[in-house]
Amino acid sequence: MENRNESAASASRVFTRLSKTTCSSVDLEAASKPPAVADQLNPRNNMPSANQRPGPGQRIPLPVERVQSTIPKADFNPAHQAEASRTWVYPSEQMFYNAMKRKGWQPKEEDMASVVAIHNTVNEECWRQILAYEQLHSEGENPRLISFCGRPKDYSPKARFLNFLGYKLPFDRHDWVVDRCGTEVRYVIDFYNGAPQPGQPIAMHLDVRPALDSFSALFDRLQLQAKWTFSGDWMGSSPAKPASDKASQ
Repeated sequence: MENRNESAASASRVFTRLSKTTCSSVDLEAASKPPAVADQLNPRNNMPSANQRPGPGQRIPLPVERVQSTIPKADFNPAHQAEASRTWVYPSEQMFYNAMKRKGWQPKEEDMASVVAIHNTVNEECWRQILAYEQLHSEGENPRLISFCGRPKDYSPKARFLNFLGYKLPFDRHDWVVDRCGTEVRYVIDFYNGAPQPGQPIAMHLDVRPALDSFSALFDRLQLQAKWTFSGDWMGSSPAKPASDKASQ
């Protein structure tokens, strides 16, 4: 069990490093690539086409199988997604390894299985929490994810306010754009490191909420905030994420 926990903790550190660099900026990524490669970056998520080939110096082969998510995909289809798939498809272990190498990290092949598992679990939890907001709208019966992008250094106003109160800043931020029956709704997701619990060496807090781009988004946040407050679930919960659950792996 100790070796397993050490492996999971190592994978968590790898996942955190990757989160800080994934989709951070089209311009930064393009500046380090030849024009022909930069042009291949997808503007919807700043990701290149799927690369399933072993990387230079790779010691052992990695699986190229990809797991189907439960997150519905909008009409736009990125190059790294299956054309016929109605839901987003998660990257394979080989794709994760190549992505980390491309960004200058030195990943261990042995960590990739845990890294992919953590990534997939966290994304499913993000979508579950988005659906909690979408269920407040009758027109949001079949929401679909249009695009996503990491913005690790663009701290949200809420994250900055909590940091002013003495809490740590999130280690990553994502913006997800959801199609609500033809209306684009932006969600902000802040990722916080959590204290490991017995038997669960990896823990993180997710603060998922609609961006304050409209009065409707503000009203939605107030509704779920009130529901959470009166439920009593805030007892022992991180103040960094009042309307969200804890995701751990």
